Amino acid sequence: MIVCVTPNPALDLSLVVTGFQTGQVFRAESSLRAAGGKGINVARATKLLGGDATCAGFIGGHTGRLIVELAEREGLKSSWTWIEGETRTCVIIADPHTGQPTVINDQGPRVTEEDWKRLHTHVQYAANSANAVCFSGSLPPKPPLDSFVSLLEKLVKAQKQVWVDTSGKPLVAACAIKGVTIKANDEEIAEVAGQPIDTPESAYAAAQHIRKRGPSRVVVTMGAQGAVLADERGGWYAAPPHLEVISAVGSGDSFLAGMVNAFENGSSPADALAQGVAAGAANALTVGGGQFALADYRRILGQIHVSSLSG
Repeated sequence: MIVCVTPNPALDLSLVVTGFQTGQVFRAESSLRAAGGKGINVARATKLLGGDATCAGFIGGHTGRLIVELAEREGLKSSWTWIEGETRTCVIIADPHTGQPTVINDQGPRVTEEDWKRLHTHVQYAANSANAVCFSGSLPPKPPLDSFVSLLEKLVKAQKQVWVDTSGKPLVAACAIKGVTIKANDEEIAEVAGQPIDTPESAYAAAQHIRKRGPSRVVVTMGAQGAVLADERGGWYAAPPHLEVISAVGSGDSFLAGMVNAFENGSSPADALAQGVAAGAANALTVGGGQFALADYRRILGQIHVSSLSG
């Protein structure tokens, strides 16, 4: 089982609006309300791929209750940490003609030190029945980074496979923890590594640079270019075929679900990377994070070539 932690979940409102521009009035052609946040997307995609996942994270208020209800309707298991604040709402506007979504993310509620202590308890308890724990997305405003780092370290010490997909200061802090796996996009990795990324080779070099700080594995996603994986055995690169993208929102989360689920099933690093890329690409063909057609996933997987970057 995989525990999917979303420290800052959201109610995702996705609107399909052809020709969207700011400063004008539009009527959405379709809409979707779903339990959102990167970790929930990971759980949703994991379930779709046949894996077992449990959602965790801070949740609160009327919006939080709606998110819990929506997740339950999807059959997603959960172990939430309830707080006093109101869980945020995020708006995604997808233009099928451009494939470029507009995303407006609310900040989210403040979380106390006591809330973090309870999150530690809930996540560690859920992890007793899991092999892997994924932390996905932003932290609530003004997070105590020491609480975040402490939880990651406790899970690594408990011999869990700990995956971290975040950005900014939390990503920098996670990159100093021995034994975690870092998954981030090329811009985020380039910022942490302090070196540019514009090719798979430069992504691999940056990943290896970060691995020297402590992570056992570093994964760099590069959008339509694919992704790079580096661990102690070497490096690999995989790219999807050309696709007519509808919305890439949630593709990184589906990618993570594909990779983690593959490793849980005993796949090699190269095969796990291919499955991650296929899941991420399939997600880009639909509206909604972690919601894609298995037929698209299987078709894309059959077209992916994985190459070695370590000789």
